[in-house]
Amino acid sequence: MTTTELAAPRIAVLVPCHNEAAAIAKVVRDFRVSLPTATCYVFDNNSTDDTAAIAREAGAVVRRVSLQGKGNVVRRMFADVEADIYVMVDGDATYDAAAAPVLVGKLLDEDLDMVVGARVDTEQAAYRSGHRFGNVMLTRCVGMVFGRSFGDMLSGYRVFSRRYVKSFPAHARGFETETELAVHALQLRMPVAEMDTAYGARPEGSASKLRTYHDGFRILVTIARLFKNERPLLFFSLLSSASVLLSIVLAIPLLLTYMQTGLVPRFPTAILCTALVLMGIVLLACGLILDTVTRGRVEMKHLAYLSIPQSLSFRKDSRGA
Repeated sequence: MTTTELAAPRIAVLVPCHNEAAAIAKVVRDFRVSLPTATCYVFDNNSTDDTAAIAREAGAVVRRVSLQGKGNVVRRMFADVEADIYVMVDGDATYDAAAAPVLVGKLLDEDLDMVVGARVDTEQAAYRSGHRFGNVMLTRCVGMVFGRSFGDMLSGYRVFSRRYVKSFPAHARGFETETELAVHALQLRMPVAEMDTAYGARPEGSASKLRTYHDGFRILVTIARLFKNERPLLFFSLLSSASVLLSIVLAIPLLLTYMQTGLVPRFPTAILCTALVLMGIVLLACGLILDTVTRGRVEMKHLAYLSIPQSLSFRKDSRGA
């Protein structure tokens, strides 16, 4: 005897957008077709065009977020919407809505907390070379710091479990929120996966809000901040090693002179070398103390994650009796 599905999961499609009047209707319609039981929420971030009205006409629940920036929108979406499964997608009609049931199915079948829709561009104009290069470099940076990463860390197409969404401590204000989403899963060692999804060009009349160099720099700063906050022992050990190494390099000529003459003629350099060594010791001590604090904070985050009940009523039990 096989237990069948007891109840359909509550699925929420979350669409953060700003001035997407040319694309939002297609996004809402396509996701209502691919996920007919889902509720589509459009979070309008101070649009100056008819994005909100068009989304409402297309059948979406429209909510407004006054704080500018995608990170602020994500924070509000995760706080306000109640569901079992969350599908987050940009409102620019570049992601394939038909892939949503497959992504959701993978999340359920493999008991995952996040599935990332890795972009596979189907049109040359879809994925600018500068954005592609920046994505690869930033993804590799996260991989070096946190040990593993995703193939497309900055994808705006993701499916989350309720546990993930309600335990996510959102701090980012802008496009660096995708980096935080990835690091949160990596830090708590959540079960995650990636699936290739088609990525197309924006419709005519729609313009990208991403500023390649400005937002790329902000993402890089976010990675550095997360490195300091989440891996403090490694971060401060590297600074400590650099300080001590610089001290040794500056001290070698002094030591050679002293061995030859018995004199130390450059006292300022000797004092600087001593200060660098002391600073290295202080930095290492900071790393050790903050590492203890971070471990406790990660344990609290993990307990918060575990305290959120996973909705199991809609899970399928394939075991037979």
